[in-house]
Amino acid sequence: NTKMPIKKKSSTIPFGYKVDEENPKLLVEVEEELQALENIIPMVVSKSLSLREGALWLSYKTGRSISHQGLKNIIKQHDSRTTD
Repeated sequence: NTKMPIKKKSSTIPFGYKVDEENPKLLVEVEEELQALENIIPMVVSKSLSLREGALWLSYKTGRSISHQGLKNIIKQHDSRTTD
């Protein structure tokens, strides 16, 4: 169930992705990070958790730091994808 790598568009690596070791111009999914995001987004959207709590939980769970603003941007993107 491996997905196609995506092209790296900027120097910022999105949460849930890492630079492909074979081709630094591509990004590959980090399943653990994407799964953690899928778990936390509904809790933040339903207001069970604040953005800051969600970001802290993600950082703790994955070992990769993410700000509350970064999480907010991901949720905003996620919402626009699901409503289109």
